[in-house]
This record gives sequence, C-alpha cells and structure tokens, in this order.
Amino acid sequence: MAASWQSFWVERLVRVRMRPHALRPIDPQWVRTNMGRPRVARRLMARATGARYAHLPPQHTWVGGERLEGATYAQAQGPTVLYLHGGGFIGCSPETHRSLAGALAQRLEAQVFVPAYRLAPEHQYPYALDDALGAYRYLLEQRQVDPSRLIVAGDSAGGGLALAMLLAARDRGWPLPAAIVTYSPWTDLAATGASLEENSDRCAMFAAVTIRRAAAFYLGEADPRSPYVSPLYGDFSGFPPMLVHASTDEVLRDDSVRLTEYARAVGVDVELRLWPRVPHVWQFFSGVLPEARESLADTQRFVRNHLRSRQP
Repeated sequence: MAASWQSFWVERLVRVRMRPHALRPIDPQWVRTNMGRPRVARRLMARATGARYAHLPPQHTWVGGERLEGATYAQAQGPTVLYLHGGGFIGCSPETHRSLAGALAQRLEAQVFVPAYRLAPEHQYPYALDDALGAYRYLLEQRQVDPSRLIVAGDSAGGGLALAMLLAARDRGWPLPAAIVTYSPWTDLAATGASLEENSDRCAMFAAVTIRRAAAFYLGEADPRSPYVSPLYGDFSGFPPMLVHASTDEVLRDDSVRLTEYARAVGVDVELRLWPRVPHVWQFFSGVLPEARESLADTQRFVRNHLRSRQP
C-alpha cells in the first residue's frame, strides 16, 4: 500500500512538533498543557473532519466514591461506543479527542462516550483501570446499553486500557461488547517489542526511551507484565472480534503485531492493518489525510459487520 503525498507532510509536521521532546525527561504538566494545543488548530481539525455531531452535556460515573466526568458525542441513536483516550496515562482528555470522537460518531451514527479517567503520576495503576471499569459498568447498568450494540475502542494508552478493562470485566463475569477497535494500542508496558529499537529514529513522535519513561509514571509498584497493566500478557479467550490499526514506522508497532498473534492463537477474530509512513494515531488527521479517512471507513465497515452478526 503506497503512502499518500499528504502523509509525507503530516509526518513531518508531527515530527517537528513532537520529536524534540522524545529524548527529554517527561514533564506531565507540560504534556497536559501542550498536548492538543494550540486550541485553534484543534478546532480546525474538528471542523476539517466534516463531522456534524452533537456535543452533549458531560456525563458522570462514580468510582470509589469519586465523581468522574466524561463527554458524549452523538450523531444518531445508533450503537454506543465507549472510547478510552490515549495520552500515555499522563495526559489528554475527552476534549483533546473531540475531533476523533466526533468523526467516529458521524461514521458509525453512534453515541461515543469518552470518560476522563484519572491520570498518572498522581494516580498510578490501578486508578485508570478502575475508572474504565466504572465507565463500562455505568453504560451497562445505568444507561442500559445492550452489550450487542456496544463497541469498546481506544487509541495508544487508551487502546491498551480498553483491552485491560475487558480482561478484568470478563474475569468478573460481566458481558463483553460486540467488538473492539484499537488504534496503535500500547499493550506492553514492560517495553519488550523489537520495534521500540527498530523504529526509535523513524517514529515521528516517540523514541524507545519515551515509552519506558512514560510507563514508569503509570506503573508505580505494579508488575509491568500483569495482564491488567499490559494486556499483551493476558488470555484473550472468549473475546469479541478486534480491529487493530498501527503504523509500520511507530515504536509501538509490535505491541499491535504481537497482540494480534496472541489473540488469534486462542481463536479471536482479529483484523490487523499496518499503514506505512503515518504517525502514531494518524486517525486524528481525517480532514487532510487519506490514510486517516480510510482507517475510519475500515472501522465503519468492521463495526457494521459485527453489529449485524450480534443481532438477537
């Protein structure tokens, strides 16, 4: 699959913005202040998607007695998507992911709920997992969402968190969703993938050291090979179909490749697509990048196919 000429410029713009920080020590406050900035650019990205969606008032769940906010983006009364945002467990929010959540709402004619889970290093594992489970249970029990009409999705750290959440949900005996969608999921906080070193210079956003430093903020004293931390080490038996998209050039490529291998080994239906010369979570750029639009169209096809197959 040949890369588009637009990908050449998007990759370079992302590289200019992000690579100068890849080898530096991570300051979580700087990440929170600057990820998704400037706001004007974020608004333009949202408009460029062409999405016409409603941004509903914040929803909330309670986890451990604490109230957690989340944003809902709705295009129609179709399926429901629980979307867990990325950000290395230290940054980003429902607002930074508004353009991507809105594009999914439009494409899938869905309501997309994006919870604002608690972030590290102030809240290390298992806070994000507890919050994700709380949001999942809220949709099932309070919003009465039919699991056969529910999609769980996420990007980067959120993609890994989505998988860890579903491992924990299955182990609790909770119903699983109709399908799972992950974009460049971070599934191995033990940082053992070969692509960490192979793509450390090629990746437009991160180096291998970036991933290891970010993992330390979230892990605390947790075992990095625990399936609820790093779902790569989990047993995916009984999981619903998965769609996994990643870039051939990103450091987290092998987190997706190995996830696919392990899930298929226990009978899970997994679709993996690797895209050349695009940055990490390139789906943000659907207003300008053909590869992003194709990824979202592939997501639309995948979701519709598996919603039909799960109809009662």
